[in-house]
Amino acid sequence: MNWDKISAFIFDFATSWGLKLLAAIIVLIVGMKCIKALCKWLKKSPKLDKLDNSLRSFLASFSNIVLYIVLVITVAMVLGVPATSFITILASCGVAVGLALQGSLSNFAGGLMILFFKPFKVGDYIEASGESGTVKEISVVYTVLLTPDNKCITIPNGSLTNSVIENYSSEKTRRVDFTFTADYSCDIEKVKKVISDIIENHPLALKDPAPFVRLSAHSDNALTYTARVWVKSADYWDIYFDVTESVKVAFDKNDIKIPYNQLDVHIDNK
Repeated sequence: MNWDKISAFIFDFATSWGLKLLAAIIVLIVGMKCIKALCKWLKKSPKLDKLDNSLRSFLASFSNIVLYIVLVITVAMVLGVPATSFITILASCGVAVGLALQGSLSNFAGGLMILFFKPFKVGDYIEASGESGTVKEISVVYTVLLTPDNKCITIPNGSLTNSVIENYSSEKTRRVDFTFTADYSCDIEKVKKVISDIIENHPLALKDPAPFVRLSAHSDNALTYTARVWVKSADYWDIYFDVTESVKVAFDKNDIKIPYNQLDVHIDNK
């Protein structure tokens, strides 16, 4: 056995492949750091402040995926894998993966539709797919909502685009609807005036359109009054709770009774 030839072969192999492996590792590490830095820059750079937050979030997510694919191809080429062969194998694998991940592809298409048609954007408060919250992030595949009690909900984009979306932040103003009940014996004009005074004097209530208070129904045990007032979208819940509480206090002060459900039973002794 010629040990000199064997040792020479091992040395040549280790030298050539060792250098390629070292170069591939360096490219991989540097590439990952560059991708991470670029995605961070896309999300936070003040130079891109003119871009919509939804677009920035989507671009960062999409760029992350594309750049990692490019990095894998580059590392393979550094190792000596022919580019054409590698791309052919990658394309074949892509077809197989695409068939296996049809749901994810529909979510990707849903992300593009959200980005293009803009039914909502980052920062909007929405209700969709049985969930509600403030849109925190729109990625390639998922949209993340932050609920009022600080929980993160991840919803696939495909589900969002196939469901009814209620966007509570799309308009600057919203109408708050109230329903109050009072006893049949109470003076109608008095009840309306008490409710109107509370709404009209609230600092968050808008004067145009003017608030609305009317008797709306004759229920079994009470008269039902409907009140409507327009507010800025951000003030919706503040005025809702304020008015609800203030009306109860005012009803008590003005001796306006709120009836309970009752059942009268008549006994026939015959």
